Amino acid sequence: MIAENLEKIRKELPKHVDLVAVSKTKPIEDLQKAFDAGQRIFGENKVQEMATKWEALPKQIEWHFIGHLQRNKVKYLAPFVSLVHGVESLRLLKEINKQALKSNRIIDVLLQFYIADEETKFGLSEDEANELLSSDEFQLLKNIQIRGVMGMATFTKDQEKVKNEFHKLKRIQNSLKANHFSDNEHFDVVSMGMSGDYRIAIDEGSTMIRIGSSIFGARN
Repeated sequence: MIAENLEKIRKELPKHVDLVAVSKTKPIEDLQKAFDAGQRIFGENKVQEMATKWEALPKQIEWHFIGHLQRNKVKYLAPFVSLVHGVESLRLLKEINKQALKSNRIIDVLLQFYIADEETKFGLSEDEANELLSSDEFQLLKNIQIRGVMGMATFTKDQEKVKNEFHKLKRIQNSLKANHFSDNEHFDVVSMGMSGDYRIAIDEGSTMIRIGSSIFGARN
């Protein structure tokens, strides 16, 4: 079913939207099936699990870390991670920069914004992001590249609410682009939308969606 599910989702996606297959808790065999069906971007939320899968699976895979990243775990994923989705502090950025330097890499990251109405979600406010990006400390970080923004909408059946939250994230991305990244063509990612709301997210300007259960079935 994994290959069929992937094909069904891909047929819906515009060319400019990347699909992250959220493979957390799924066995290596399932990821291999998705890889064999042409999927190349996988998202994990536990560092150790991602490192184990990276060791076992083809090296053409792009690994995206989509969980809440603790600073003391950054060193384990720095040698291979392609994109860190959820960065919401200068302290975490500095640690990613430090570990990227040790691995002689530049690591791509997304700034995570708090756009939902739920206390369990993490993220920056727009003011905090502007302060961070304007700081002297940020300017010293040469081994990270901020590629865009990420956010999660409220878990609700109210589609208008979800739409407004995604609209807000896209507006923030436009504002940051104009104020901080106007000459940076790589600041182009808007990571928003999951299995239940990705169609709304795409309508509101998403360039990257994170899909788990619609590909692999219910979470283990």
